[in-house]
Amino acid sequence: MAFGTGCHLHLIDGSAFIFRAYHALPPLTRKSDGLPVGAVAGFCNMVFRYIEEARNGDAPTHAAVVFDYSSKTFRSDLYPQYKANRPPPPEDLRPQFPLTREATRAFNLACKEMDGFEADDIIATLARQAREAGGRVTIISSDKDLMQLVGGGVEMLDAMKNLRIGPEEVEAKFGVPPERVIDVQALAGDSVDNVPGAPGIGIKTAAQLIQEYGDVETLLARASEIRQPKRRETLLAYADQVRISKKLVTLDDHAPLDFTLDDLEVKDPDPRELMDFLHRMEFRTLTRRVAEKYGLAEPKAAPAAVSPTAAPATTADPAPAPAAPEVPFAPETYVCIRDGATLTDWLDRARATGWLAVDTETTSLDEMQADLVGVSLATAAGQAAYLPLGHVKGGDDLFGASEPAEGQMPMAEALALLKPVLEDPAILKIGQNMKYDWKIFARHGIRTAPIDDTMLMSYAMFAGLHGHGMDALSEEYLAHKPIPIKELIGAGKAQVTFDKVAIDKATAYSGEDADITFRLWQTFRPMLPRAHVTTVYETLERPLVPVLAEMEMAGVKVDTAVLARMSNVFAQRMAGLEDEIQTLAGQPFNVGSPKQLGEILFDGMGVPGGEKGKTGAYGTGADVLEDITTYEDTHPQAAKLAARVLDWRQLSKLKSTYTDALQTHVNPETGRVHTSYSIAGANTGRLASTDPNLQNIPVRSDEGRKIREAFVAPEGRRIVSLDYSQIELRILAHVADIPALKQAFLEGQDIHAMTASEMFGVPIEGMDPMIRRQAKAINFGVIYGISAFGLARNLRIPRKEAQDFIDRYFQRFPGIRSYMDETVAAAKRDGFVSTLFGRRIHTPGINDKGPKSGNARRAAINAPIQGAAADIIRRAMIRMPEAIRDLDARMLLQVHDELIFEVAEADVDRLIPVARDIMQGAADPVVHLSVPLIAEAGSGHSWAEAH
Repeated sequence: MAFGTGCHLHLIDGSAFIFRAYHALPPLTRKSDGLPVGAVAGFCNMVFRYIEEARNGDAPTHAAVVFDYSSKTFRSDLYPQYKANRPPPPEDLRPQFPLTREATRAFNLACKEMDGFEADDIIATLARQAREAGGRVTIISSDKDLMQLVGGGVEMLDAMKNLRIGPEEVEAKFGVPPERVIDVQALAGDSVDNVPGAPGIGIKTAAQLIQEYGDVETLLARASEIRQPKRRETLLAYADQVRISKKLVTLDDHAPLDFTLDDLEVKDPDPRELMDFLHRMEFRTLTRRVAEKYGLAEPKAAPAAVSPTAAPATTADPAPAPAAPEVPFAPETYVCIRDGATLTDWLDRARATGWLAVDTETTSLDEMQADLVGVSLATAAGQAAYLPLGHVKGGDDLFGASEPAEGQMPMAEALALLKPVLEDPAILKIGQNMKYDWKIFARHGIRTAPIDDTMLMSYAMFAGLHGHGMDALSEEYLAHKPIPIKELIGAGKAQVTFDKVAIDKATAYSGEDADITFRLWQTFRPMLPRAHVTTVYETLERPLVPVLAEMEMAGVKVDTAVLARMSNVFAQRMAGLEDEIQTLAGQPFNVGSPKQLGEILFDGMGVPGGEKGKTGAYGTGADVLEDITTYEDTHPQAAKLAARVLDWRQLSKLKSTYTDALQTHVNPETGRVHTSYSIAGANTGRLASTDPNLQNIPVRSDEGRKIREAFVAPEGRRIVSLDYSQIELRILAHVADIPALKQAFLEGQDIHAMTASEMFGVPIEGMDPMIRRQAKAINFGVIYGISAFGLARNLRIPRKEAQDFIDRYFQRFPGIRSYMDETVAAAKRDGFVSTLFGRRIHTPGINDKGPKSGNARRAAINAPIQGAAADIIRRAMIRMPEAIRDLDARMLLQVHDELIFEVAEADVDRLIPVARDIMQGAADPVVHLSVPLIAEAGSGHSWAEAH
């Protein structure tokens, strides 16, 4: 049948079908050979249902399933960063892609894809051809990028929601008709596809601009007329970026297809071919349904595909219950809980299902001082509620008090109802960054357990690919942009705390938070086993939440008098250094001004190699100054000046960041400093410490070590420190299998002296300390992929000499070079590296060209080692509370490879052996290291004495 007037073309977005199917079903494997087939099973069910429904309704005369050929298209050449931040397909999905094409052909549907073009371009081209031929088109997809095609006989169908999308629906979504969608997208950009757009301009603002100016070209031409300064400056500065963005979002409707519309005529499947495919896939239920439909005998002896994470399945095509249902976000439907009966009803739902998504709203990001304002709950997708508890009318009276807003339960009554559910071991509490909410509830006498954390699920699966905040995850995995918090509390000087927000607005905002969290949990939970990180999440991430929360709440005592004295000493030394620096410069200048310093060094003192940045000022970063300190022969005065500036900057940072700032971080209620640890802050699994950051207190300088004197124990107690000795070198010796290093560790030798002896052929006894220092620099540097340039800077030696050291090192320890090469090759092949404990760290830039690839390569080499060290200390921290339960002791801090405790004087000698055993055995039984782990212990009145 030739395509023409009266014909109806269906274009199915095949890639969308695949991913919906993949996330809708638990992992399924073909029993005969273990091949993953879950996505294929879901895909076949969706196609079979489509055929059944299409034949009974507005039947198509022509149809095609259109797929993406690969991620490399003409858009990648136009803008290399296009879709660069998308994670690679899951391991178990990759082998299923060709099977979905085979399934499409088994159903006798046209299967189309094209190298260099996206599926959307093929759809756009076919839609144009069909429209010009007088036919109608239905695009079966919910992809917003296809909405630019709607109109003139083309509509879309979201099959999962049974929702038809015409021009009115498009305009409701974008604020403009379909023909202007690309203009709005060009301005707003797209974080999912990494389309840059104009920074700070979202869909709503973009629509307003296009409504006023007509199109992007006119807008950019008249950008100088825009009254709002920020918008005007943004559009003038990013005009070229917007133009590129428009090219990226515009579908190519003239793709050079090698087939015609006539080739897409609908044909019935060959039942025997279809059943043969389904039989080979071991889809028993669907095979039986097809056999019944066509009156054929069902093939025998086909085993059912099974789920590797559950009991053997009786069918490979069950209903997609585990996936988040396709329920639209509707904040206006969220319930405001104002009485005990309503709250009890919601809590009963949690008791019935066994799960509850929960989120708190407070007056501050500091959990130790924040007031609880409200709690949001969700029991299913789209079913969320907000419980206001601390909202005020907003107007402070003369005494600083505010009148409570009406329609709120008494907090004590609400918490009394919440407590049994939040502590019920049979109900899973689901949160996003659950550690924050855990501490808020703990301050009200509630110990929340058990928990799941969507932020940590994302971190376990996608470390290195993107951030793990709720808003970003919602846009990436739910295709939903949450309500911005600024719409409620404002920004800058006009910003208010959440208790001043109207309850109806808070209900929509906070209810959405709980709803999003619940949907993320539904999405991520079945993905964990597919990504092979379930063990990482269950043993390294989730159990750490209450451990860290307890540590943070305990806090550490700081002697502010010691800090004040240090600040004065640092100020005096800085003043002395400023005098010396200005004398060396031959003129007074602001030592803290990089611009003035650059002019002194490069213009005034004639130091070569100065480079100016965009502002026109010379670069005077630490690396630049460190290089200048080596110019002792040619520019001795400048070398000395640079060294003194580095000393001045270190003192300045210590003073501002620690001796001054720490005094302001003392909690007025507890008299202690309560740092906050970010579990998902570093790609390798290392914890990050903030407010204040206690991870970066220098330990190599005398001044840095002195700061630890201010961290003290109360009367009758002591600070105890246990620190892993050279843990990363020990892990390197194990994973790279270096006999000499392993033997040295087993015998308890000085590893740096041994390395120097091996490299330079000198005896360990009576070794020159400088030679040992050089070996130490290489030992630690090689873990981080150090270059000759970096080693030369560290040791203040010529680069050639540094390169000779590195070459000699690899000659003596070839296994290390092999480990590095193999690790980089694996990262390039897989897109990630793994630690000994299964943690995955993605390396998205490893295959790039240019300077960035070197950074990615070094990160890939270091990540398995640093990550394994981080995993080991996490395992120790998780085991520690139970091990020291009977002692008068508590864990206060973790700083890289060190754990710090506060202990009663009588229990110091009991704690140290217990904690040491936990730390030294933390790798067991998962990994049996070929070298021993050693934890060195010390105790004292202060951290400095204990370390």
